[in-house]
Amino acid sequence: MRLPLLPRARSLAGQLFAMQVVLVAVVVAGCALFTYISDGNQAEQAATRQATAAARAVADAPSVRGAITGDGDPTRTLQPYASDVQRHTGVDFVTIMDPHGIRWTHPDERRIGERFLGHIGPALRGRTFSETYTGTLGPSVRVVTPIMSGQRIVGLVSAGITVEEISAQARGQVMAVAGVAAGALVLGGIGTYVINARLRRHTHGMNATELSRMHAYHQAALHAVREGLVMLDGQRRIALINDGARELLGVGDETVGRNVAELGLPTPLTGALLAAEPRVDEVHLTTDRVVVVNTSPVSSGDRRGTVVTLRDHTELQAVMGELDSERGFTQALRSQAHEAANRLHTVVSLIELDRADEAVDFATAELELAQTLTDQVVAAVSEPVLAALLLGKTAQANEHGVELEISGDSRIDDGLVPPTLPARDLVTILGNLLDNAVDAAQGSPHAKVTVTARAQGDTLLLRVTDTGPGVADSHTDAVFERGWSTKPAGPGGRGLGLALVQQSVARNSGTLTLAESPTGGAQFTVVLPLQRTSATTPTGGTA
Repeated sequence: MRLPLLPRARSLAGQLFAMQVVLVAVVVAGCALFTYISDGNQAEQAATRQATAAARAVADAPSVRGAITGDGDPTRTLQPYASDVQRHTGVDFVTIMDPHGIRWTHPDERRIGERFLGHIGPALRGRTFSETYTGTLGPSVRVVTPIMSGQRIVGLVSAGITVEEISAQARGQVMAVAGVAAGALVLGGIGTYVINARLRRHTHGMNATELSRMHAYHQAALHAVREGLVMLDGQRRIALINDGARELLGVGDETVGRNVAELGLPTPLTGALLAAEPRVDEVHLTTDRVVVVNTSPVSSGDRRGTVVTLRDHTELQAVMGELDSERGFTQALRSQAHEAANRLHTVVSLIELDRADEAVDFATAELELAQTLTDQVVAAVSEPVLAALLLGKTAQANEHGVELEISGDSRIDDGLVPPTLPARDLVTILGNLLDNAVDAAQGSPHAKVTVTARAQGDTLLLRVTDTGPGVADSHTDAVFERGWSTKPAGPGGRGLGLALVQQSVARNSGTLTLAESPTGGAQFTVVLPLQRTSATTPTGGTA
């Protein structure tokens, strides 16, 4: 049995549209009702004022007093006069009567001589008053005022407007209000529809639940990915940054809203993030990481920005450096194997020539030379990683026609380097310095590289000196920047080795200096602290 599909909830824009239409309708209806009630009251008050003015005008007219106090028939004079006043003032009736309420005038002449239907008591006391009363013309709003001759009341005047006439005026005003209200409702509905259509486009027709769920998924995905993601707005300010990007760039939570130039990042990396053109797989260095940067400009209407992705290649770069060293070792071993084969052929040939003594002397000399080199390295540097690196680099330097010498004051005992100083960083520092020195010394008259490695108190000193052309004073600072090199760029690019050295030295709180060597070449000196773990607390007690 298939369950019926539940109706999909209205979109957020649809819900807002319905709510706004209802709100506009309620407001317009309320305003119309208030206006209707207000206009009804105002129409009644206006009718009272109009009738009061007409009645007082008649009561104050000298001709009216003269007709009443004269010897003739008041009706003959007053009836035409009352009709003229009624016509010109817009009231429905003007009735002039004696103090006893007997009519002298009336819109219906057949009612003349009859008693006035309504109250006259207040008027007989000299006061003008108004009331709503049902008379011969139906319900009306009427005003009664006395006609004075000196201090004596000689007659009464009543002027009024029928309720039907007042209602007709109010209905006309209400119709006008209704038209205005309908126009306001239509305009409000159109405006609401336009606003909500735009909102529907921006929300892609999703309802509040879907938007909330999408936001939750967005936040979870944003912070779950290990790669760094940064979004910049049109003013190059950070609009969004995830946890991976904060870690790779070394910035805190207060980064959002700040300009990229204010983050204190390396200049090449800042330039890549601020660039208007796309960047693809550019390698940049931070204080302690190697990151690959990709940027993609985006535009949405008038707003422009940039999406930046960051990948951590620190470990990969270190592994590639070790792989390059291993590749150099392999080439050196292959060359040594080739040389060993030549020497073996020489020994065999000497024996075949019945010159065994010369063969023994030749073989012994070669063994002593190799053993002397190994003994020299191991005696100076007992640390296995550095000793293996120096042996491999020595063979590699010989292949390039460069002599690699270990200074006599070098001394690093096995176990001296603490675990807080990673062996991988030592390989990165010393290996890249040696590669750079061998590369610089090639072609010089006495191609030679001298290595000094020794412990000085609580620090480790690594110094590499070459006989190359050296580094000009103008390039002293630029030599450590990524991409700087005096050699033409190869397939993998150049200018990364010394930048990695500086990064590794900074990561281990060391110092790296460049000076001119005694032979005129370059001399790089690295000092690294030997931070040993101690069983004592800073105050001297046991931990």
